[in-house]
Amino acid sequence: ISDRFVSNKVDLVLAIATPAAQSIAGKTTEIPILATAITDFVSAKLANSNEAPGGNVSGTTDMNPIKEQMDLLVKLVPDVKTVGVVYCSSEDNSILQAGLAKRAIEKLGLTYAEATVSNTNDVQQAVQSIVDKVDAIYLPTDNVLATAMPTVYGVTVQSKTPVICGESGVVDNGGLATLGINYYDLGYQTGLMAVKIIKGEAEPATMPIESPSGFDFVINGNTAKEIDLEIPADLQQYVK
Repeated sequence: ISDRFVSNKVDLVLAIATPAAQSIAGKTTEIPILATAITDFVSAKLANSNEAPGGNVSGTTDMNPIKEQMDLLVKLVPDVKTVGVVYCSSEDNSILQAGLAKRAIEKLGLTYAEATVSNTNDVQQAVQSIVDKVDAIYLPTDNVLATAMPTVYGVTVQSKTPVICGESGVVDNGGLATLGINYYDLGYQTGLMAVKIIKGEAEPATMPIESPSGFDFVINGNTAKEIDLEIPADLQQYVK
């Protein structure tokens, strides 16, 4: 796909998620590229800095409000003592989020545990290996875990383990809750950046990486019932 876009000399490329962005960025330094759903452009080697990308790539980050997500976890699971983080060890963005989650968890005086996977085939075993050792699980925005969420749900619903997720789509597929990104809004925000480039009003090299304008509470009411968890009254409005 990247080769075809370059050979067709398209005016601009929109790349969704890190692998797609890295692919097209490796093929051209001339065509403007806007990437979205990238947690950290710098660690993914797509930009020199968030303030001044310096090349032909800019866009929007989907970095989670991890501290606030951990606060949500504690509110939903007040007796929590150990939090398990499950993520793909080959995704740079997931490694970054796991590190941030570890600091946030330990700052709350809780114990951190983790299980890593390489692909979707590893997910069931990884979750089974950690579920009896933790009181809740946190999943960052991770492509492998998002794809395998039905597998995660199959294990955690049996153990009645709450799963706090990095984004709302994973909650819809069986997670308990998130304070996360609205990816529709993030895509629209990226589109507004594209308009500026197409009109010649800006170029990626000097266009700062933009963060989401807001985050949404999403709580899966069916999952809460399945794991016998009562949602606090002030969060009931976010149950769906």
